[in-house]
Amino acid sequence: MKNSLALVLLATTFGFVLPGSSTGEKVAVLKPIPDKLVVLTFDDCNKSDRSFVAAELKKNGFGATFFVTEGLGFLQNKKHYVTWEEIAELDKMGFEIANHTRSHPNVAGLSADQVAAEIEHIEKRCSEYKIPKPTTFCYPGFSNSLTAVQVLAKMNYLFARRGVRPEYLDGGRGGRGPAYDPKSDHPLLVPTTGYAGPDWGMKDLHWAVAQAREGKIAVLCFHGVPALEHAWVNCDPEDFKKYLRYLKDEGCTVIAMRDLAEYVDPAKRPKDPYAPIKAIKK
Repeated sequence: MKNSLALVLLATTFGFVLPGSSTGEKVAVLKPIPDKLVVLTFDDCNKSDRSFVAAELKKNGFGATFFVTEGLGFLQNKKHYVTWEEIAELDKMGFEIANHTRSHPNVAGLSADQVAAEIEHIEKRCSEYKIPKPTTFCYPGFSNSLTAVQVLAKMNYLFARRGVRPEYLDGGRGGRGPAYDPKSDHPLLVPTTGYAGPDWGMKDLHWAVAQAREGKIAVLCFHGVPALEHAWVNCDPEDFKKYLRYLKDEGCTVIAMRDLAEYVDPAKRPKDPYAPIKAIKK
């Protein structure tokens, strides 16, 4: 039942035709995962998403996901955060607009109904601005829970990104994390392989890309470029240009999180979402 639901959603989202349909055609075959496959994500609706980041991505021909929330300073400070009109522009430019909750809470402290309400609010706002309904999610502050995973599954989300813990230590100023392994990791608990900040730089990017091999995928997280309100996750614009140049020079395939569905079947998932995490010894 769950597998069928996921296939229907994939068919609706990506134009696949299901087996047994009136056309008799088969579901599109997944692409093989190439080495140096990189998922590029941006959290929290920083002003630089539209004023700087989008143009740099376009120059390099990269896909990316912008995780949208109305939390933090979004509703009060339009000098530091994008408007919904700018978010709609990012969508029209071909980037993915995804769900990061209404208020940016720690979802680990919320009930199932509260998690659902946070998610539904962003879906409604996207609908108001004619942005496609999100199919991917990012846990605010990287905190997650089984309840949240179950809600996302019930709401037909395909992928959700968590942080670098518990496999890697996180000092809160940028850091390394595991590569995403679709053969074992739950698609609603995709780890972050690296997130930018004062303690994360070019050598860490080199390391992250090196992990993207033999079926594993590097998932990168940026916040503001620069982060005007959150210095602990700041990324300098000139450094960012160098990071993109490196990805380009290395021949990386750089995609949005929704595009994982071209390579990974999100219906294939461990019965216990946290079992792969518990199994890893660091």
